[in-house]
Amino acid sequence: MARQRLRGGRRTTARPSLSDGERGTGFGRRGRSGSSRVVAGLMVAASVAVITVDAAGGEESPVDPVRHAVGTVVGPVETGSATAARPLREALAYFSSNRSLREEVATLSAQNSQLRSEAEQVPLDRNRLAELDGLTRTANRTGQALVAARVVGMGPMQSFSRTVTIDAGTSSGVTRDMTVLNNDGLVGRVISATSSTATVLLVVDTESVVGGRLGSNLEIGFLRGRGVTADRGRLDLDLVDNAASPATGDVVVTWGSQNGRPYVAGIPIGTVESVYSTPRELAKRAVIDPYVDFTSLDVVGVVVDEDTDGDRIVVNGRAGQ
Repeated sequence: MARQRLRGGRRTTARPSLSDGERGTGFGRRGRSGSSRVVAGLMVAASVAVITVDAAGGEESPVDPVRHAVGTVVGPVETGSATAARPLREALAYFSSNRSLREEVATLSAQNSQLRSEAEQVPLDRNRLAELDGLTRTANRTGQALVAARVVGMGPMQSFSRTVTIDAGTSSGVTRDMTVLNNDGLVGRVISATSSTATVLLVVDTESVVGGRLGSNLEIGFLRGRGVTADRGRLDLDLVDNAASPATGDVVVTWGSQNGRPYVAGIPIGTVESVYSTPRELAKRAVIDPYVDFTSLDVVGVVVDEDTDGDRIVVNGRAGQ
C-alpha cells in the first residue's frame, strides 16, 4: 500500500497531471473559431468599403481598372464555357421542340383527315338523300309501297349473271319475286332473300324476261337482257303483234304480273333507241335504252305490301291516294 504523507497535519492525495496536448486542445479550437469570425468580418468590411468607394466615384470609379482586369480574365472563360455548352443546349432544345412539333403535326394530320373524310362524305350523303326523295316521289306517283335498301354487293362477273345484293331481307318484309326499282325506273326482281339481305336479278341479265308495254299504242311484248351493264347495256323488245312497229323514242313500261309478282305494272323501263329486223323475220325488234344506270346503283326500293310490318319504314304511296 502506498503511504500517505502528512503535511502540516493534513492528508493530501496526488492528482493526475494533463499532458501538453490535452492542455492545448480546448484552447486551440476556440482560437480557430475566433480567427474565422475575424476573417469573415474583415471580408464584409472590405466589401462595404469597395462598394462605397465605387458608388462615390461615379463614372470615374477607382474600382474600374480592377473591374476591367477581372473582365479581361474572366470574359474569355465565360465565352468559352458558353460556346462549349451551346451544342448541348441546342441539342436539348432540338429534341424538345422536335417532340412538340411531332405531336402538333400528328394532331393536325388527324384533324385534316377528319375534315377530308367529312368533306368527301357530303356529296355521297347528298346523292343518297336525293335518291331517297326520288323513291318517295316514285311511291307517290305509282301508288306502291316501298322499302328502301342499299346495294352492298354485285355478283361475280365470271358467272355471267348480272345480280346485286341489297341490305334488306325478310326481316324488312322482302321476299322472293318482288319488284325492285329506283327513282329512274325498273332495276330487277328479287330471286332470293335471307333475314338481312336479298339478291336481285337485274333486267339486263340474259335470264331476265320482263313484260313491257309501249306508251304510244299500248302494244305489249317481252324484253330480254343482253348481259351487259355498261354504257352498251341494252334490252331487246319483241312485240306480240308482228304487225306492230315501235317508234324511236317511244316509252316502254312494265305491263305487270299477276298479283304484282314478280313485276308490278306501270314502272318505267326505258325508251326505244332503234328498230331493226332480219330478212327471215317478219316482226320488227326494238332496242331499248334503259333509264337505270346499272353501274352506279346505290339506293333502291323494293315493292312490298302496304301492310308490311318489318324492321324498316315503309314508304307507302297508297296512303296519299
